Amino acid sequence: MSSPKVLFGFHAVGVRLKTAPQSIVEIYFESTRRDARMRQFIERAQEAGVRLIEADSMRLAKLAGSHGHQGVAARVETLPQAHSLDDLLDQVQGPPLLLVLDGVTDPHNLGACLRVADGAGAHAVIAPKDHAAGINATVAKVASGAAETVPYFMVTNLARTLGELKERAIWVIGTSGDASKNIFQVDLKAPVALVLGAEGPGMRHLTRKTCDELVSIPMQGAVESLNVSVASGVCLFEAVRQRLA
Repeated sequence: MSSPKVLFGFHAVGVRLKTAPQSIVEIYFESTRRDARMRQFIERAQEAGVRLIEADSMRLAKLAGSHGHQGVAARVETLPQAHSLDDLLDQVQGPPLLLVLDGVTDPHNLGACLRVADGAGAHAVIAPKDHAAGINATVAKVASGAAETVPYFMVTNLARTLGELKERAIWVIGTSGDASKNIFQVDLKAPVALVLGAEGPGMRHLTRKTCDELVSIPMQGAVESLNVSVASGVCLFEAVRQRLA
């Protein structure tokens, strides 16, 4: 079994408590906090039979590596996921919806992207190993539990992985501010992988070259671009809108 990792914050720990309480080694909670939210959280943990340990704010901050723990932190076992992207895609029912992040190295941005991906029902998030943030406690906190529910694959060669997706008849659509077509003008009901780069530099040249098509998000105001998590939300939920329609 892998070494336990740490989750912190009500959302991140709460989702694990809801979905896989047996994987929680122990929960630390701030003993001086007695508000309704904390009382309800402790009741849920007790009902699930999870070990509870009282702790002060400094101990929680040391455990979480952050003062944004909200009075809650947990040591948990890593949940098993599909061994590979191929395994996951073989199990997908209906047209796959994937989010690909190229060059997103900020853990807050990654956490927000995972949260958006979970909300939109994306089947996985894909990123290159050498140009991406990994899953850590900060990512899990910002993701509000989505780091536990959305498969996140870090691949050695992103361009090759995109090529393999194309071999599965998954249309690879990249986002670029200078694209002639916008996201609302393309068919997202078919199997699709939406590729977004980090704010500023955008996608790397080889990633851009590998895409089947490039689209833009039409900007109406003075700003020229959106934060990558906001852009991910625009693109993913346009796919949701089209598929629901």
